[in-house]
Amino acid sequence: MNFFRGVMGGQAAGPQPTGAETIQKLCDRVASSTLLEDRRDAVRALKSLSKKYRMEVGTQAMDHLINILQTDRSDSEILGYALDTLYNIICNDEEEEQDESEDETSQKQADDLGAKFTEAFIQDFEHITLLLTMLEEFDFHVRWPAVKLLTALLRNQCVQLQSIILVSPMGVSRLMDLLADSREVIRNDGLLLLQQLTKGNAAIQKIVAFENAFERLLDIITEEGSSDGGIVVEDCLLLLRNLLKNNSSNQNFFKEGSFIQRMRPWFEVGDDNSGWSAQKVTNLHLMLQLVRVMVSPVNSPGATASCQKSMYQCGLLQQLCTILMATGVPADILTETINTVSEVIRGSQVNQDYFASVNAPSNPPRPAIVVLLMSMVNERQPFVLRCAVLYCFQCFLYKNQKGQGEIVATLLPSTIDANSISAGQLLCGGLFSADSLSNWCASVALAHALQDNLTQKEQLLRVQLATSLGKPPVSLLQQCTNILSQGDKISRRGSRVQTRVGLLMLLCTWINNCPIAVTHFLHNQENVPFLTAQISENLGEDERLVQGLCALLLGICIYYNDNSLENYTKEKLKQLIEKRIGKENFVEKLGFVTKHELYSRAAQKPQPVFPSPDQMLFDHEFTKLVKELEGVITKAVHKSSEDEKKEEEVKKTLEQHDNIVTQYKELIREQDSKIQELKEQVSSMTTQTEQMQTAMGQQLSQIQQHKDQYNLLKLKLGKENPSHANNTLGDGAHFNGMQTEEVAQLREEMEELRSQHTLLQTQLSEKDAIINALRSEGSQPTEGATVGSDNTELLKELELLRSQVQSQAAEISQLKTKNEGLLRGAETEEEVRGLTEGRAQLEQQAASATSSAAILQTETAKLEADVLESKKEQDDLLMLLADQDQKIHNLRQRLKGLGEMVDDEDELDTREQADEDDEDEDLED
Repeated sequence: MNFFRGVMGGQAAGPQPTGAETIQKLCDRVASSTLLEDRRDAVRALKSLSKKYRMEVGTQAMDHLINILQTDRSDSEILGYALDTLYNIICNDEEEEQDESEDETSQKQADDLGAKFTEAFIQDFEHITLLLTMLEEFDFHVRWPAVKLLTALLRNQCVQLQSIILVSPMGVSRLMDLLADSREVIRNDGLLLLQQLTKGNAAIQKIVAFENAFERLLDIITEEGSSDGGIVVEDCLLLLRNLLKNNSSNQNFFKEGSFIQRMRPWFEVGDDNSGWSAQKVTNLHLMLQLVRVMVSPVNSPGATASCQKSMYQCGLLQQLCTILMATGVPADILTETINTVSEVIRGSQVNQDYFASVNAPSNPPRPAIVVLLMSMVNERQPFVLRCAVLYCFQCFLYKNQKGQGEIVATLLPSTIDANSISAGQLLCGGLFSADSLSNWCASVALAHALQDNLTQKEQLLRVQLATSLGKPPVSLLQQCTNILSQGDKISRRGSRVQTRVGLLMLLCTWINNCPIAVTHFLHNQENVPFLTAQISENLGEDERLVQGLCALLLGICIYYNDNSLENYTKEKLKQLIEKRIGKENFVEKLGFVTKHELYSRAAQKPQPVFPSPDQMLFDHEFTKLVKELEGVITKAVHKSSEDEKKEEEVKKTLEQHDNIVTQYKELIREQDSKIQELKEQVSSMTTQTEQMQTAMGQQLSQIQQHKDQYNLLKLKLGKENPSHANNTLGDGAHFNGMQTEEVAQLREEMEELRSQHTLLQTQLSEKDAIINALRSEGSQPTEGATVGSDNTELLKELELLRSQVQSQAAEISQLKTKNEGLLRGAETEEEVRGLTEGRAQLEQQAASATSSAAILQTETAKLEADVLESKKEQDDLLMLLADQDQKIHNLRQRLKGLGEMVDDEDELDTREQADEDDEDEDLED
C-alpha cells in the first residue's frame, strides 16, 4: 500500500518516476496481485492517469484491462474502473484547452490514436461480445460505462462494429433494452449508441425497427413534451431519421403501424409564436425533416403516394398549412415547413386540391398560393425562402393539369379581376421586374404551368400585354422575345445572364411539342436573326450558356416545325444554320448546356437548392427536357431533305400501320365488350336457371307433400265412407294432377276387359256352332230327347252370357265415367296452374306441365276410342244373342209342333247353372 501512497499521495524523497514507469508498475500490480482490493486500486490509478497518459495506458494496460473484464465479473466496482479506463483511451474527446493553432493538429492526432486503439480492441470479436454481456448487468457503474465505451468504438470504427454486432446473438436486442432503462442517463446514452449503430446499415435499421423502436421512441418524445422537449427529443428524432431515411421497408412499417397519425400533435402551435427557444426550433426542424423523409421524391412512387394519402387523412397536411399561414413563426421553420408541404402535395391530386383551397388569414382572404408568390417575387425576402416558395409552386403544378389550367386562366383576358391580385399577375410582374432573381423564378414558375400540357401552351398564346399608352397590346410570347432581343436594356440590370437564361428556359418549354407556338414564334421576323446572331458570335464564358440555350430554342423550331410558314420551313432553317453558323458549330454550341457545371447539380433532385443567387441558373425539369431534345435536334440538323422525305414516308407508313392497328384494337375492344356482355348474360341466365331449379325443387317437394296428404286423406275417407271415397275419385285425380300411376291402372283394366271380351267372343262362336248343329239335326225325330236337353243347356248358357255382358257393360260405363272425371280434373288443373304460374321463373315448369297434360289427353282419347269400340262390339253381341234367342224360340216351337217334349224352365235353369260352373272351372284353368 506504501507504493500507491507514493503514486497518489505526497511526494517521496528521491527522483520521481516517469509516467510510463508508473503505468508499467501499475500494470504489473494488476497482473500479479492476488488480492482483489490491490487490483481494484491499481485499476483506479490507471483510470486517473488514462487521460493525461493516453498513449502509455492504451499501449501497456489494454490487455490487462480486458483480462479484468473477463476474470473479475463478480466485482462491479473494478469492472466500472476498467470500462472507464478503456473509454478514456479510445474516446477522441479533447477536454484540455489548447491554442487555436494547435487545435487541428492535436485533434487529428487524437483521432488517429482512438482509431488505433479501437482497431486493436476489436481484433478479437469476443471483446465486443464481452461488452454486450456487460449491458445485461443492472449495476449503474457497469452498465453506463459499457454503453459509453460501445458508443466510442462505433464512432471510431462504425462499419466493423456493425458487422460484429449484427452477427452476435441477441446483440441488437440487448442494445434496444437500454431504451427501457428507468435511469435517464443510461437511456439517453443508449439513444446516442443506437444513433451510431444505425448509421448507413439497412439490416440493423430493420432489426431495430422490428424491435418496437418506433413505439418506444414516440413514447419518449411524448413524455419529454414533443417539440417543447429538450435534447432527448432531438436524439430520438435523429434516431428516427436514421431508421427511416432511404429505408423503404422501415417506411412501410412506420406507415402500416399508424405511426404517421402520431406525428400530427407535434405540429400543433398556438396563436402566440414569439420567443421560440433554440431547442424547440431544432426539434421542430427535425420533425419536419421526418415528414419529408416519408414523402421524399427519391422514394418509390407507390410508397410516397400512400404516405401522402395517410398524411391528408389524419390531418397532418392541414396542420402544416396552419403553420404555413401562422404569424410569428421563425424564418427557418417557415422555410422548412414550405418545403415539407411541397413534398406532401407533390403529385397527389387530392392534396394539391386541398392546398389550392387554403386561404391566408387576411382581410380580404387570399389564397395561400398568391401569398407565397408575393414572397417569391419580393427581392427583400430571404433567398432560401424564395427558393422554398418556388419549390412549393413547382410541386403544386407537378402532374396537376387542373392546377396548371387555373394558373394560366388568371392570365387570360376573360378571367382577369382588376380588384384582386392573381397568381398570373404576380408571375407577369416578376417576369418583367428589374430583379434578375425574380425574372428567373417567375420564368421557371410559368414554365411549370406549361409542362407537358399542350392545351395550356396554346391558351397562353392568347395572353395580351399592354406595354404603354397609345400602343397596341402585344402577346406574352412576343414580349418575352422582345426582352431577349433588347440586350442593351437587359445589360443595365443586375444579372444579364440569369434573366436571359430564365426567359430562354420558358420559351423552350413553351414551344416544345407545340407546332402552333413554334409558328407564332417564327412569325416574328426578328426572332430567327437574333438567335443566329447569338449562336454565331464568339462570346465569353458567361455567355456560352446563353448561346447553348439559343441553339436549343432554334433546334426546337426546326424539329417541331409544321412548315406552315414559307420563309421558315425546316429545310430553309437548316440551310440558314449551315450558311450562318455551320452544323458542327451549332452542335458544339448546343452541347454547352449539358457541359455546364451547374447543369449536373440541378439534375440531381427536384428541389432548387443553391448556395447563392448567382448560381441559380438551371431548373430540374428543364434538365430532363434538354436531355430528351439534344439528341433528336442533332439528328434533325444533320438530316438531308431526302432523308426527311424518306422519314416522312416511313412516318406515314407507320401512321397507316398504327391506324390499322388502332382499328383492330377497337374491333378487339368491341368484341371483348360483346364477349363480356355475353358472359354477363350467361351468368345471369345461369343464375336464373339455378333459381328456377331451386323453385322447381321446392314446388316438387310441395306437390309430393300434397300427394302424401291426399293419400292419407283418401285412406281416411275410404275407411269412414267407402261410397264417398268412390265419389271423390274424380277430385282425387284432379288433386294428384293425373299421375302416371292411374293411367297404368286404367290400361290394366282395359286389358282385362279386352281379354274378357275375347273370351265372350269365343264362347259365342261355340254357341253358334251348337246352334248350327241343332239346325242340321232338326230333321231327325229319333234324337228328340237329346236335342231337347241340349237346347235347355244352351238357353242357360245364353242367360249366363247376358248377365256377364251386362256386368261388363256396367264396368265399361264406370271406366268411362272415371275417364271423364280425369279429363275434367285435367282441365281444372290446367286452370289452377294457369292462375298460379304468373311468375317468369315458372315458365319452364308450366311448359312441362302442359306437355304432360297433352300426353295424358292423348292417352285418354285412346281409352275413349277403345271404350266406344268395346261398346259397339257389345251391341253387336247383344244383337247376335237376340237373334240366337229368336232362333232358339223358333226351334222350340217347331219341336213342340213336331210333338216333342221340351224341358221346362227349372230343368233348363239347372242345366244352365251346371254349364256355368263348368265354364268357370275352364276359365280358372
